[in-house]
Amino acid sequence: MTHSVTLPAWAFVLIVLFAAVTFASHFLFPSVRWFFRKRAERVIARLNQRLARPIEPFKLARRYDMIQRLIYDPEVTQAIVDYAHEHDVPENVAFEKAKSYAREIVPSFSATAYFSFGMRVARFLSNTLYRVRIATFPRQELNQLDPEATIIFVMNHRSNMDYVLVTYLVSRAGALSYAVGEWARVWPLSALIRALGAYFIRRRSRGDLYRRVLARYVQMATDAGVTQAMFPEGGLSLNGEVKPPKLGLLNYIVSNYRPGGRDVIFVPVGLNYDRVLEDQFLIGADKRGVRRFRPPAMTVLRGISWHLWQRITRRFDGFGTASVGFGEPLELSLFLKAHPDLTGDRTEVVATELMDRVRAVVPVLATPLIARLLLRSPGLSPAELLTQTTICLDALHTRDMPLPQRSPSILVDDTLSRLTERGLVAVTPQAITITERGQDILTYYANSIAHHFPDEESVT
Repeated sequence: MTHSVTLPAWAFVLIVLFAAVTFASHFLFPSVRWFFRKRAERVIARLNQRLARPIEPFKLARRYDMIQRLIYDPEVTQAIVDYAHEHDVPENVAFEKAKSYAREIVPSFSATAYFSFGMRVARFLSNTLYRVRIATFPRQELNQLDPEATIIFVMNHRSNMDYVLVTYLVSRAGALSYAVGEWARVWPLSALIRALGAYFIRRRSRGDLYRRVLARYVQMATDAGVTQAMFPEGGLSLNGEVKPPKLGLLNYIVSNYRPGGRDVIFVPVGLNYDRVLEDQFLIGADKRGVRRFRPPAMTVLRGISWHLWQRITRRFDGFGTASVGFGEPLELSLFLKAHPDLTGDRTEVVATELMDRVRAVVPVLATPLIARLLLRSPGLSPAELLTQTTICLDALHTRDMPLPQRSPSILVDDTLSRLTERGLVAVTPQAITITERGQDILTYYANSIAHHFPDEESVT
């Protein structure tokens, strides 16, 4: 037992490595995981003390546990059996397919990433790119919401900045869980988005198995009280208009609601911008009739470089105002009681009502308003534009519209300066001329508030 043993160097190295891995897996890793878990629990406890709606335990569950819970859900299990029979494949093959869908959908929320990194980035981008304004906020109605209900923010989709802006504005209320399209399923963006609590959806998937896995995840999160945000239009508006709703995610929630269970409260949110960062890409996609509008990498790099240069030279003055309007909440239990005759089409009725409430609180900003006036009355002089702007704002004010907060003269001067800088209009003391390039872009912005003028002829 005390004799020396001679080993080749490679064998000795392997023994040491195996010993190190065994020690780490049995002693070190569990201790490290316990340390970080306890630290995370203390962080979450402090966060929950200042949040209006504490982070739900469902959101804090381990991702592996959530995936297991999802794929062994009775409805998903039945969908797996149906898929196997329909496609004539073994059930274990269908099970693995469902498991891959669950891994794709389920997020891995990190409170540290969300409230430390995510919130700081959202606040920085929102306040450095725009003047952020809350146009309408029904404080009394929002303060009286059932604290046990699930809150779902329902928004129009103008820009990818929507995620950033709303996340920043509701950061004191709680952590939002977004449904994110396939555009974000690229490394390393996908890992960051999952850590911020978002879940991925395939908007063009027609498979019953995928839809059942997605539906059950959304329903489980809703039943657990997870605060969510969704865009019923199903994607960015290509022409600026607020589009009719698509019923997918809303149907999962509304169809799953049962009287006596946890209530669901939808909060309508209307967003608008003086400048949408992707406006030209969206307009181009609308003209081509194809929703693919991912810009070339070199175009993005040139844009970022130009933006950084403007900041360095102190010539960047922001992109104008980004405004958010919060509308009257829709409590699902009360709405369904008020419409007892609804049966199979109740999701469509709920969706239509929600989008009407969203449209009602889309803010009227300077660029959309002036774009509309210029398109309706070509050749206006700056003085005439100021007069028409004042008249229009006064008329909208009587209807309790969410309006700009600055004086009409400042709005007109600032907006014309920005439009001229982009080459969209040419201004002389006698007339304002819309350039060929500006025609499509001004129409895009005018469309964002067209629903506030239902009795007037469309500028499009």
